[in-house]
Amino acid sequence: MNMDFQFYWRLFLKRLPAMMALFLICSVTASVAALKLPPTYSTSARLLVEEARIPENMLRTTMQVDTDQQLQVIEERLTTRANMLDIARKHNVFENVSDMTPDEIVREMRGQTRISRTGGRSNEATLMRVSFQARSAIIAANVVNEYVTLILQESTQFRIDRTESTLAFFRQEVERLKDDLEAQSIEIVNFKNENGDALPGDLNYRQNRQALLQERQARLEREIASIDKQRRDLVAIYETTGQVTGTAAEPQTPQERQLSELQSQLQAALSVYSETNPRIVLLSNRIKQLEAAIAQQATSQTPSTPDAPNPPSTLQLAVAEMDQRVETLREELSDVETELDRLEATIQATAGNAIILERLERDYDAIQTRYNEAVVNLNRSLVSERIEVSAQGERITVLENANVPQTPSGPNRLKLVAAGVGAGLLLAVGFFFLLELLNRVIRRPDELNSRFGIIPLAVIPYMESRRERLLRRSILAGACLAVMIGVPALLWYVDSFYMPLDVLANRVFDRLGLT
Repeated sequence: MNMDFQFYWRLFLKRLPAMMALFLICSVTASVAALKLPPTYSTSARLLVEEARIPENMLRTTMQVDTDQQLQVIEERLTTRANMLDIARKHNVFENVSDMTPDEIVREMRGQTRISRTGGRSNEATLMRVSFQARSAIIAANVVNEYVTLILQESTQFRIDRTESTLAFFRQEVERLKDDLEAQSIEIVNFKNENGDALPGDLNYRQNRQALLQERQARLEREIASIDKQRRDLVAIYETTGQVTGTAAEPQTPQERQLSELQSQLQAALSVYSETNPRIVLLSNRIKQLEAAIAQQATSQTPSTPDAPNPPSTLQLAVAEMDQRVETLREELSDVETELDRLEATIQATAGNAIILERLERDYDAIQTRYNEAVVNLNRSLVSERIEVSAQGERITVLENANVPQTPSGPNRLKLVAAGVGAGLLLAVGFFFLLELLNRVIRRPDELNSRFGIIPLAVIPYMESRRERLLRRSILAGACLAVMIGVPALLWYVDSFYMPLDVLANRVFDRLGLT
């Protein structure tokens, strides 16, 4: 064990100059950087996201915005390239800002800006902290206050833009749906006008009218057949007997009998229908026609004067009356059949018209529903716009403005020196162990036994003379002295005549991506 300690001690002394060089480079560089780095000042401002002053359960609006999403959008807009460049040049954030490229300015501004959010839960307030680190206390405070102004402007503009865009959308939607309603109404009206006699609304009336006309048609056909039979019988009797029998015994003519029947039907119908009903009007007109015909017949049958021609015979009068009655009934039957054909056509077309009309009305109801919803949303949008314009909704307020710091916040010089010393020690120790791991030369008897299984009988050490020992120690001391003097001198020369060590370190870190 004693032999191993002496061996590694000798290795340590042999490699000491290189280890000292690494240690001194890191330590001196960190110390110089800590001494030369200018002081930096940091300040911050705190903002609060206030809830709406009007409770949501009292007044519903269309402005529903997630707070975290809104703050994230504001943060992204705040750190845009244009804002970073404007603020850096406006407040002269960097000493050599005119010599820096836009990419460097934006990278440095974003690196020195800190934005954090806290809270946001149901029982916690949402807070936002904005801080900035600069070479001057005034610059840091000005930049943070500029950030706060932009955040307040972005918050207000964000919510107003949302409400205005929502309001404009629903206004356009209401106008569009209003036009659609008018167009659909016109289409329904035109369809009803074109198909006024075949709409489903009066289908029951037309079916009842059809049944009534079918009964009337059958009755007219029976009356015509009955009168034709009476006429043939009357002519046959006259041809056989030469007399018209049975006519005088009849108390009423056919027209009088028909008038009596129509009057009975009219009385029965008046107990069911009103006087303006088409059936009542038709029966009244028919009764008036029969009364006029009976009056005309009574006038024609009055006794003639001696100078008048011979009156027609009884047979001729009866036959003429029957023929006139048949002609009247046939005209009435023709009108009934024409109306029945028209009713049949309209009833058959009603089913198709009902489908089309139902589709048109369904589309109208759907448009009406969307229109009502759009009107409600439009009213809510108007309320939302009023709330945002009057600053009664959710908003961001400043709890604490950025003040001018009195003491620098950085850099931490002791921490930087300690980091340099620690890095130098790690490099020196790592250098020692790295060389030991890479060295495959056999230097001790134990290595013969461990590698090849050979046990040496004896070991003859190298015997140094007094002169060689003094020379070796002088070289070691000279190398250590050269390292202790040369490395700081070299770093001083680089810092003074080539490039400041802090700038050089920043460039090296930039190349390594460690900034």
